Amino acid sequence: MANPSLRNELRNHGQQVLVLQGGGALGAYQVGVYQALHEAGIEPDWVIGTSIGAINAAIIAGSPASERMERLAEFWRRVQHGHAFESLMPASLSTMWRNMATIMGGHPTFFSPNPLAFTSPHAPLGPEEAGYYSVEPMRETLSDLVDFDLVNRGPVRLTVGASQVTSSEMVYFDSRDMPLDLRHIMASGALPPAFPAVRIDGELYWDGGILSNTPVEVVFDDNPRRDSMVYAVHIWNPHGPEPQSIWEVMNRQKDVQYSSRSSSHIKRQRQLHRLRHVISELSAMLPPEARQSQEAAELSAYGCPTRMHVIRLLAPVLDYEDHSKDIDFSPSGISTRWTAGYADTMRTLDAAPWREEVDPLEGFVLHEAMGGQMVETSAAA
Repeated sequence: MANPSLRNELRNHGQQVLVLQGGGALGAYQVGVYQALHEAGIEPDWVIGTSIGAINAAIIAGSPASERMERLAEFWRRVQHGHAFESLMPASLSTMWRNMATIMGGHPTFFSPNPLAFTSPHAPLGPEEAGYYSVEPMRETLSDLVDFDLVNRGPVRLTVGASQVTSSEMVYFDSRDMPLDLRHIMASGALPPAFPAVRIDGELYWDGGILSNTPVEVVFDDNPRRDSMVYAVHIWNPHGPEPQSIWEVMNRQKDVQYSSRSSSHIKRQRQLHRLRHVISELSAMLPPEARQSQEAAELSAYGCPTRMHVIRLLAPVLDYEDHSKDIDFSPSGISTRWTAGYADTMRTLDAAPWREEVDPLEGFVLHEAMGGQMVETSAAA
């Protein structure tokens, strides 16, 4: 149910930005997050995503507000993949069976095996076919659900990240700066060696998660910067216990890899934004005649008085999770993560951490919630 007073309160903090990590089936958590925001009447002005986050983001930006939840639900209904008898097996056995079936047979609405790729790793498939699977089923699915005219002309800005194959550079495709189409979304999720690279304007691109799976830096480095309320959804856990077995090592390794040095990014951005506020404060202390000089104007331009509240939503660890959790498209796996995302976000909105007083020199305020419980609010006064 929409909450006009909450919506207006959050609007007072600037643009509403939703940032979505890559992570395959873990992206169901993001749908629950969006559902909670949507029901509270909070619609994003800007959605940013990588891989599955880019797919969810494209559906949001490429749908009328009244149809976003319906289309997200339809996408996740289509990508559900499992068998009824799995519910009769122990969790560990059903996971093994499901994973083996996916690896051997693909996913009906997502990807299908590329037979030539399995003949030899040296088979000359060509740069746009060199992957173990074809993603043609996903092209058809997204063509049904994303209106790219709306992406490019509608009210919601869309940014998706991809890795340039030949230069190892992170590239962000932004609807503010260029027309986006299906290629840009597919490039953002082209994770090698499973999926082949996507060519755009003569360059090959792979999944953006290879270089930066948490594309929140796009908001911090945007020009011009604006006051923002940023909902950064982390579906890979940056915190975790020491692994005790090879099985646990494989699970933790994925979490570490795809959480993308998020803590160091946050520390750097806090320092930069505080420095910008300090420059603005110092510039204001200059006498009027000094402020009018060209040198002072150039130096003052490094300052910025904007403030960004970053609500970092960390998905909880579920029972029986292992390193294959990102291909768990089972109905129960999707439902459990979706429900968790919704409940966690509702609890975080109820906590309203942005209401706490903060140091006026801080331009970056972090509110971190794990499973809906507030873990940290940085930059408090």
